Amino acid sequence: MASRKASASSYQPNKSLFTLSDQEILTKIYATHVYDNEKLDVESLLIIAENILNRATLAVDNALLGTQATTEQWEEKTPKASFSPPLCTLKHISCEMNCKAGPSDEIAQETTMSILEKLSSYSWDAKAVLTLASFALEYGEFCALAQIQISDQLVNSVRNLKRVPVLLKHTILQRHQQAFVDLNKVIKATLEVIKCIFELEKLSNYDTKVLNHIEVDVYWAIITIVASTTQLSCIFSDEDKKQELNHYAVKLNVILPKLKNQIAICKEQREETEAYRKLVKLFQTSMQITEVIKGLIDPTNKMQPLNDWSTKKLLHVEIDVLKTKNVLLFISDLDISDADKSILRLISDKIGKEDHYKIVWIPFMEEWTKDQKNKFENLQSNVPGYIARYNLEKASCRFIKEQWHFKGKPLLVVLNSQGQVECENAMHMIRVYGVIESFPFTRGAEETLLKEKSWIEFVTIHIKKEIPSWIKEKKYIFLYGGEEKWIQQFTEKATRVLNDNLLMEKGISIELVAVEKEKPNVFEHFWTSIESMFISKAQWKTETDDVGQEIQNLLSYKNESAWTVFTKGSSVLVSVSGTTVLKALEDFDNWKVHLPEKDFETAFKESHDRFVETEMLHICSRIDIPLTTGITTETMKCSHCKAIMETYISFRCCHKDGAART
Repeated sequence: MASRKASASSYQPNKSLFTLSDQEILTKIYATHVYDNEKLDVESLLIIAENILNRATLAVDNALLGTQATTEQWEEKTPKASFSPPLCTLKHISCEMNCKAGPSDEIAQETTMSILEKLSSYSWDAKAVLTLASFALEYGEFCALAQIQISDQLVNSVRNLKRVPVLLKHTILQRHQQAFVDLNKVIKATLEVIKCIFELEKLSNYDTKVLNHIEVDVYWAIITIVASTTQLSCIFSDEDKKQELNHYAVKLNVILPKLKNQIAICKEQREETEAYRKLVKLFQTSMQITEVIKGLIDPTNKMQPLNDWSTKKLLHVEIDVLKTKNVLLFISDLDISDADKSILRLISDKIGKEDHYKIVWIPFMEEWTKDQKNKFENLQSNVPGYIARYNLEKASCRFIKEQWHFKGKPLLVVLNSQGQVECENAMHMIRVYGVIESFPFTRGAEETLLKEKSWIEFVTIHIKKEIPSWIKEKKYIFLYGGEEKWIQQFTEKATRVLNDNLLMEKGISIELVAVEKEKPNVFEHFWTSIESMFISKAQWKTETDDVGQEIQNLLSYKNESAWTVFTKGSSVLVSVSGTTVLKALEDFDNWKVHLPEKDFETAFKESHDRFVETEMLHICSRIDIPLTTGITTETMKCSHCKAIMETYISFRCCHKDGAART
């Protein structure tokens, strides 16, 4: 620590103060800062310093300029009654500033570095306020002595020590008038800068990034105070040579608007954060659907009517139309696909017979352009249900993104009549099971569907329409995919097995279902269904059940070159990535001899397990979920080894071959 202090204190500037970059200043002053362990009531000290400087500069301005300003313009502030000013520290700072050679920017730099060394264990805002308070003590004492009656001999003696009598002479006072005026302007600007620094320190609870540049601003505030003290000393000595303050004033005039802008941004962020917390609490505690809809769409309590195009004519309906209803919030941007419009129309047809459910479309646009507004006006008549026609507040946008994980793709949030969330996004459920089957889009509805039908049926029905019948008949099914060459090999070996005379004699029926990349519609539909089912189950935030594990297994094979799922009816017997299933089929002639005393799946699994053990495969999962799905599972266990999986972020271009590049 000692060596660092020595290097900072003996700093010799070889570059003009006002040509130093912010990074160069930071490099210098960081060497003086240890950590913020010195306790100080910064606010109380700032109040005292501000009170002194406001009255002192007012008194000087009135005396020199003949103005009649009063203290009524300021709000009276009072420090804490228990506050004890750090007088020793203030005196040390005062000594540093006053006991230096004549005016010069180089001396101001050296003095500033020395002060920063003395205040190394204070926070950055405390460093600035302590230096300001030290100056206020000096300047305030001068003004107080100048105003007391000259007949008081004790005061006269103190005045002599402080060199005040020289300044009380009219001719001398007039000669230094401009210097005093300039000094007061700089003092006032410095006070404003330090007040902004202190306010930003308080506001940093909402965003610590606002303090990223504050150290440089503190440096300029302190060095300006140092220069002002030198100017005051020159005036006291009745010297012709003065400290040039204009450059410091220019610097502060650059810093101050920037700080005020930061404060405005921080206050806006604070208001947004408070509004966001209020909205979160509203959804946790409210028991009325209309209350949460108002809070989300228009928390200003100036709720405009909703648009209604159900009669093909624009009608305006009040929010009370949703009272006692279950509400389906459709949240999207203005690019709604035809498929999603079709889903909304199917839902509208379904709930038209219920009357306990209503659709409300909330267009999610954080900023609106004229073209977007026109697009909205043209689009709204094609969207079923009620339509919110407002600019969402920032807190509402944040709530939708953070609580419901909106990342661009449409959401369908299901709220019951009390405003409680039944489903964060029913779109995944609908894409897997369909509108009619998954209505009313709750966890219970999905669980009922998966009890009535196998999940395999839902994700493969579009590949072969016979699959539901095969599942019902408890047939063996090989579901497989990967690279084209591997699929061909697997199909060849599996076909040889299923056509074997022994299997035909025993009445063992095996069906083959290939998921081929060469059939893009089938391939994309299959994996989209798997992904949607996985996300739909994940959003309930419960422990993964057997079905969830099987879906997770299958999803982890999406990018593999070879994978197989072997089932009997709805029961998954083997689900694995790799070539071991193919090897078990190639070894069929060796294990089919066991079929007279064993069923097919037992004999097959025993052969397959031997190959897994022989190859010592380390089978673990990799799952790729697009961020646009909104899933926010913090941890996920590998479906094979049960270890917590690591999380990675990857990027993939979404353009198809031949797409234009920009």
